[in-house]
Amino acid sequence: MLKFPEGFLWGAGTSSHQVEGNVKNDWSEWEPENARIKAKEAKKKNWPSFILKNYPNPFQKKNYISGIACDHYNRYESDFDIAKELGHSAHKFSIEWSRIEPKEGKFNRKEIEHYAKVIKALRDRGLEPFVVLWHWGHPEWIGKIGAWENKKTVDYFLRYVKRFIEHPGIGDSVKFWMPLNEFQAYIGYSYLGGILPPQKKSLWKANGVLKNLVLAQKKAYNLIHKKTRKDVLVGASHHATHHAPYNPNIFLNVLLVKLLDYIKKDRIINMIGSCQDFIGLQVYRHERIRFWPGGRYGIAKIDNEELPSTDMGWEIFPEGIYHTLKYLKKFNLPIYITENGIADARDIKRFKFVRDHLFWTHKAIREGVNVKSYFYWSLLDNLELAEGFWPRFGLVEVDYKTMERKIRPSALEYKKICENNCLETEFSSE
Repeated sequence: MLKFPEGFLWGAGTSSHQVEGNVKNDWSEWEPENARIKAKEAKKKNWPSFILKNYPNPFQKKNYISGIACDHYNRYESDFDIAKELGHSAHKFSIEWSRIEPKEGKFNRKEIEHYAKVIKALRDRGLEPFVVLWHWGHPEWIGKIGAWENKKTVDYFLRYVKRFIEHPGIGDSVKFWMPLNEFQAYIGYSYLGGILPPQKKSLWKANGVLKNLVLAQKKAYNLIHKKTRKDVLVGASHHATHHAPYNPNIFLNVLLVKLLDYIKKDRIINMIGSCQDFIGLQVYRHERIRFWPGGRYGIAKIDNEELPSTDMGWEIFPEGIYHTLKYLKKFNLPIYITENGIADARDIKRFKFVRDHLFWTHKAIREGVNVKSYFYWSLLDNLELAEGFWPRFGLVEVDYKTMERKIRPSALEYKKICENNCLETEFSSE
């Protein structure tokens, strides 16, 4: 039996744009044209029948448009009832800035009150709220001034944060905050890969955006500590892919891994410095890499066909979370695993994925890493920002035609871990 530390938090997560429905922000503006392109591109690929039989599927434009999403905005109470039924003790979710401040300087008190009710609903069910104040989408007016390319966005963000946390039932009811979600992934998708809004490919702009995000994190950290409860903890959300050299006997490949780890982990954590009470670790992927002059930025990613993969083609390598946790130990900060999950429409790999990642997490804990939580991503099937609705990450299946929720078998297995605070038997993870 592998027992986790007393007070260890178990849960799952959601984010506003991906589940709430009827969000009007700079991303919803972008979605129709992106849907046209993605649906056309999808027809050039070979898809398994178990993906195509679901609604919506990759060939349909609706797959890429958030629309009503999971209608979580109206169904949050019943969704939290499910989370409680599944033995969760915490829940991570995000606030939609575009609802709070749809026009510059015009705050919507009704929407702020909505989120106060969301927080109360979690508290009433014994679920510890982990609140993210920005999960990549912006009010349309922020998008039009360049979002995080524009340093003014830092001040606008702080004004929004101040207004939000000072509202009754919010600042005094939340212990755990993460102002900004995954700097690394946002910059990678939006300013290096050109995949998500604003779809740019510029190292120069990426570096400027990073500096503004770090500044916003620092200022939000100080503001939240000043304006809310004494025991508040403000963390920084870090997306951390585990990298390994394709051939560890080639020095250049080993050096490249060290460089990527520094850029994606050390540099950002060091830039934030003391303005993070904990590391919010969000980990999904394992990549073997090698130096390749013809690759983007001189990097080639080499698939390992011997490893299983998710529905999205991501290699499953649970041991990677152990190496990542051990790497982060040097920063001497508590680590909350705030996202870890798998796209698995048939629910045939999900529980083994969770179990094996927890096995390696427990090994890191035994070796002195201060891990405080595990949040599966996600509670519900939802809109995956780069791919749409077809990837099925949820512990709970969502029928996008009827909005019916159905608890998956893997969720019931995860429930046993949550309720017992342990893996029932020790095993060798393969």
